[in-house]
Amino acid sequence: MDLVSDVRLVLISGGLVAYSESKSAHVAHTAKSSQTDAQKKTLVVLGTGWAGTSFLKNLDSSQYDVQVVSPRNYFAFTPLLPSVTCGTVEARSIVEPVRKIVSKKNKDIQFLEAECVKIDVANKKVICRASHDLNLEGNVEFHLNYDILVIGLGAQSNTFNTPGVTEHCHFLKEIEDTQKIRGSIMDCFEMASLPCLSEEERKTALHFLIVGGGPTGVEFAAELHDFVSEDLAKLYPTVKDHVKITLVQSGDHILNTFDKRISSFAEGKFQRDGIEVKTGCRVLSVSDNDLTVKDKATGLISCLPYGMIVWATGIGPRPVVTDFMCQIGQKHRRMLATDEWLRVEGCNDVYALGDCASIHQRKVMEDISAIFDVADKDKSGTLTIKELEDVLEDICVRYPQVELYLKSKHFLDVVQLLNESKDDDKKETREVDIEGFKTALSHVDSQMKSLPATAQVASQQGDYLAKCFNHMKECEDHPQGPLRFTESGRHRFQPFRYKHFGQLAPLGGEQAAAELPGDWVSVGYSSQWLWYSIYASKQVSWRTRMLVVSDWTRRFIFGRDSSRI
Repeated sequence: MDLVSDVRLVLISGGLVAYSESKSAHVAHTAKSSQTDAQKKTLVVLGTGWAGTSFLKNLDSSQYDVQVVSPRNYFAFTPLLPSVTCGTVEARSIVEPVRKIVSKKNKDIQFLEAECVKIDVANKKVICRASHDLNLEGNVEFHLNYDILVIGLGAQSNTFNTPGVTEHCHFLKEIEDTQKIRGSIMDCFEMASLPCLSEEERKTALHFLIVGGGPTGVEFAAELHDFVSEDLAKLYPTVKDHVKITLVQSGDHILNTFDKRISSFAEGKFQRDGIEVKTGCRVLSVSDNDLTVKDKATGLISCLPYGMIVWATGIGPRPVVTDFMCQIGQKHRRMLATDEWLRVEGCNDVYALGDCASIHQRKVMEDISAIFDVADKDKSGTLTIKELEDVLEDICVRYPQVELYLKSKHFLDVVQLLNESKDDDKKETREVDIEGFKTALSHVDSQMKSLPATAQVASQQGDYLAKCFNHMKECEDHPQGPLRFTESGRHRFQPFRYKHFGQLAPLGGEQAAAELPGDWVSVGYSSQWLWYSIYASKQVSWRTRMLVVSDWTRRFIFGRDSSRI
C-alpha cells in the first residue's frame, strides 16, 4: 500500500508540475500577445467607397488596430449607377456588405455604421454620429481616438451655388439617388397618362433634363433613352411621342475628357437618337417648373420646362472635409491637398485618398537649386552628363513631370534635353552650370496634370497606401523611395504613380466608346461588349459578378422592370 501511495503521489506531483508549467507558459503567451496588441497603432479609416475598400482589402490588418467608420454598411460599384436608375441592373446586384469584405481578412477589423461629423486634428480624434433612425433621445454621438487616420470620404455633387438645385434636382452619386430617380421616371409617365392633362402638360411631364455632359450625364441619358424606346414605349403607347430628353452642357462638347473623336461620335449618335444636346449653356437657376439657362455665345436667356431633372455636373468636398481643411490652413483649396505619398499637407499621421483629395505635385523649379547641389558631387559648379545621369532616375521618380516631358519630346537621353535649350546647335553640350540647368528644365512643370476623380484612381490609391502601411516598419530602416533633394537620405516609399488603363462610356443602343492607352479609340458594338466584360470582371466579389451578368441576361430576354418599387 505504501508503494502504491508513493507512486500516486509522484504521479500527482508530476501532473501538478506539468499543469503549473503549462499554465505559466499560457499566461506568458497571453501577456506577450496583450503587450503586442497594446503596441499596435490605432488606425481609423473613414469611408467605404472605392478608395477605402481597396485600402482595407490590401491592408495587413494584423499590424494595426483597425476601426472603420462609414454611414453605409456596403460598398457600391458606382460606375453602374446609371444602369440602376432604369432597371437594367438591380441595386442589390452592385453592392457588397462591408463586414463580408473585411471578414475575408481573418483579422479583427471593427466596423461602425456611423457618420463622421468632425475631425479634431489637434486632439487626434474623430467625432461620429450614428446614422440609424431609432427611437433614441438626441443624437447618438461618440468619438474615436486615432494614431493614424485615413480619410476616404469621397465627395458630394457640386451645385456651384446655383439657386434651386438642391431643392428641385436629383443627384446621381449614391444608391439611394438611383431609387429616387427610378421612382420619378415612372411618376412622370403615370402622370402623363392621366386624362385630365392637356397636350402641353403631357410634354412637360415627359421632358427629362440632364445637366452635365460628362460620363455620368451621358451614360444616364443613354440608359434613359434605351429604357423609353425599348420598354416604356410599349407600355405607354399613347404618350410615347411626347417624350423628350435634353442634355445641357456648359462646355463646347460632351465627354470633353475623352478623345475628340469620341465626343463627335457621341454627339452624332445622340442627335440620331433624338436626344437634344445643348452645349455652351450655363444654368442660372432651377425652379419647380423650369430650368433657366444662358447661351454663352449669344447671351440669350431661355427657360426649359421639365418633368424631371438630374444634376450631374461635378463634385465638391463634403462638409466634414471642408471643416477639416479650415483647421489645417487649406480653406481656399478646392479639395484636400496631399503630397505625393497621399499624406495630408501639414499633418504627419493623416492620409487622404479618393475623390475627397487632390495630390499637390511639387514643382521641379521649386527645388532646382537643391537638385543641382545633390547632383554636383565634386562641387565644381557644373554638372557633367555622368553626374546628371546618376540622379536622373531619382529625379523622374520624385518629379514624374520630368519623365512625361522627356517622353513628349521623344528624348532618348539627357544630352538631348540639355541641347534643346541651346541657341547654338553645332556643338553638343557635355556639361552645364546652374543657369543652363534651370533653362533646360524650365518647361518641365507644364506637364503637371491633376488626376481625374474616378473609381480607377481611388482604387489604385487605396492599393498603394495599403502596401505602404504593410511595409511601414521595414522601410523606416531601409528606405525604398527616391533621394531627398532638399534633405539628406531617401524617402521611405516610392511616391504614388497613377497608371491609366483607359476609359469607357456606354452610349445606348448596345454601342459604347472606348479610349485605351496608346491612342487606341473604338466606338460601336464591339466596344459595348468590351464594356460588359470589363465591368463584370471589376466587380468586388463573385456574388455581385454573377448577379450583374444575370441582370444583363434578364434584360436581354424579358426587358426592364417598370414597377415603381
